[in-house]
Amino acid sequence: MAKFDVLDINGAKVDTVELSDAVFGITPNEKVMHMAVVNFLANQRQGTQSTLTRAEVSGGGRKPWRQKGTGRARQGSIRSPQWTHGGVALGPKPRDYSYTMNKKVKRLAICSALSAKAAEGKLVIVNDFAINEFSTKAVVKMLDNLNVTGKTLMVQAVADKKVVKSAGNIPGVQTTVATTMNVYDTINAKTLVVDLAAAKKLEEVFA
Repeated sequence: MAKFDVLDINGAKVDTVELSDAVFGITPNEKVMHMAVVNFLANQRQGTQSTLTRAEVSGGGRKPWRQKGTGRARQGSIRSPQWTHGGVALGPKPRDYSYTMNKKVKRLAICSALSAKAAEGKLVIVNDFAINEFSTKAVVKMLDNLNVTGKTLMVQAVADKKVVKSAGNIPGVQTTVATTMNVYDTINAKTLVVDLAAAKKLEEVFA
């Protein structure tokens, strides 16, 4: 069991907690993390790009000139791909880029990402995000007290609207819930700030 310091929002140590090595202490599998990131980005694609084929552009119903005797290359339609304003050959059409990954592979990927952050010392455990009002200043002050800078992912056990909206105005700061964490956001963040309940939830879900 790996031991972590538990801090309050003022940056003072208030306790220590032991978390499962199965989630926060494994050897990171870079190949699996890469697979998870590619999967996440593929699933974000809208796939709405579309081009018109020669059958879909207007015009071109008449053969532009006779087949033989003109000295020019034979042409059947002025809307063939080689013509200006012609259709697009083999262009993109709407499609679904999403695909699924094996659950065990996804679990290994998120555990690898969490373990990597823990090994780098970029995992901060907070006893509670005690914010009593909608206040961006309160979140900024908390992050300053925790010596957290740059891209930050704040992880909660249950989404608190006050925390989510207050942190939403800070560049580089994102919030998420333990049960919906993904590898891309975890790796992309410089530091993970996790409340104690969320850490226990991660342990419960992914161990």
